[in-house]
Amino acid sequence: MKKILSLLPLALVAPAILAAPAENTQVVLGGTSPVQNDLFHLPDAERVHEWYEDGKQFIKQHGLTYELVQHPHFGDYKLRVTEPKLCDPSVKQYSGYLDITDDKHLFFWFFESRTSPEDAPLVMWLNGGPGCSSSTGLLFELGPCNIADGGANTTFNPHSWNTHANVIFLDQPINVGYSYSEDGSTVDTSPVAGKDVYAFMELFLSRFPEYSTQPFHLAAESYGGTYVPHIANVIYTENQLLPLSPNAGLVKINLASVMMGNGMTDNYVQMASIPDYLCEGPYPIYDDPNGAQCAALRSKVPTCQRLIKSCRDFNSRLTCVPAALYCNSQLYAPIQQSGLNPYDARIKCDREKDGPLCYRQMGWIETFMNDPEVKAALGVNPQRKFESCNMAVNQAFMLQGDSMRNTPLLLTDMINDGVRLLIYAGNADMMCNYMGNERWVEQLDTVFLEEFSTAPTEQWVTMRSGKVAGTVRSAGGAGSGAGNVTFVTVYESGHMVPYDQPEAALDMMVRWIMDIPLTLDITEAAPLVPFGGI
Repeated sequence: MKKILSLLPLALVAPAILAAPAENTQVVLGGTSPVQNDLFHLPDAERVHEWYEDGKQFIKQHGLTYELVQHPHFGDYKLRVTEPKLCDPSVKQYSGYLDITDDKHLFFWFFESRTSPEDAPLVMWLNGGPGCSSSTGLLFELGPCNIADGGANTTFNPHSWNTHANVIFLDQPINVGYSYSEDGSTVDTSPVAGKDVYAFMELFLSRFPEYSTQPFHLAAESYGGTYVPHIANVIYTENQLLPLSPNAGLVKINLASVMMGNGMTDNYVQMASIPDYLCEGPYPIYDDPNGAQCAALRSKVPTCQRLIKSCRDFNSRLTCVPAALYCNSQLYAPIQQSGLNPYDARIKCDREKDGPLCYRQMGWIETFMNDPEVKAALGVNPQRKFESCNMAVNQAFMLQGDSMRNTPLLLTDMINDGVRLLIYAGNADMMCNYMGNERWVEQLDTVFLEEFSTAPTEQWVTMRSGKVAGTVRSAGGAGSGAGNVTFVTVYESGHMVPYDQPEAALDMMVRWIMDIPLTLDITEAAPLVPFGGI
């Protein structure tokens, strides 16, 4: 039996009821009779219906129906859930929104594992930007389907990460992808974004407890290298506080590892690596590493590092914004002016043909995600416009100097306490190059610092093809695991490793979440893991 709780535009429920005279207020319980009051005479698309059915709460708005999930500990948060059949109809899917008060809404899309979902780890994937939708990862890199035919169709992805993992794709912060705010407010710092993602995970796992007992891995790319340490830090800290609130009904999120690909994490170290990569890397853009152009570029590093140090010493917008403005303009400028794809030094970029980000598939994703039928299936307001990357969000983060702060500090305690760290980087990426990523990992202050500093560089051979996919350095793992601090260089890959090397990316991800060394001999590893989908 259904119980109608309300029949009003969501934003007007409380004020309208409070403003209406008592004799004009009618609530219908225990039936489905229409409400006979002019107060409720609104177009169907603008109405909001709420009801209970079979012990669950539902809501209908914009003509779309969702299950509504709430949690007593998170009074300002609600989860709206629907079940699409797009992309890969063979697996269970959920999509919808985390509503933060009535004003802010984060979109998610979840895919169950193709293999033993009840035993598979849970992975959350975030793209970077800042301001870019995780639909890029879903439809262009590691999701169950690949965008095709100019955005008119998708094709099955045999190398999807949900081959052996349950995967959540989340558009965050607000105003990214399908995520939006009603009141025009924005999130412009990673710490605030981290709190919202923690609330999402608590509501998601309270609704789907079958995934709560599995290891949870936070994975991201690019600016996700800044997001994820903040998110992981919130989860780790809240887990530590759980014993103090035993009756709060909170779930311990089994944070097992942090995975970051071609990430922007420690700009003090990574900015200094740009001249080395552009002048002496595997795909140099200058002919003479000792020439005038390289010398001019290297001369910018001391000022950049001095400004970043000031940002970290005072941790304020007044000191961090100058660092962001100077370092980005002085050290990234040659990359943008090179005529090459900044995310793949092997490829030229014609922005008129390839789009502003040098991948025409970004435009295809926008075409697909703006299809009214796709929106309806995913539980998205048909009036909501999708953009692959929101440059206003990008600018807002830069004008807070967010990327210049000391993000690696957030990782130390959790790694010392057993949360594992995987950093991987394609060797053709100019924006977040592998040299800088390896160097900041070498300096990361954990109990594994000394061991990692002397760790040898070893070959990584994929299990299915036997191809040398890259190199690995690792500390921890007691000689039998994938390591506690591990760095991987991926050959012949740019910024988006799962796009350029899909087989290798899946091989790496599966071994990591199953704690199997990437350096393990193929014949030894084969019986240990069901690699049928790789």
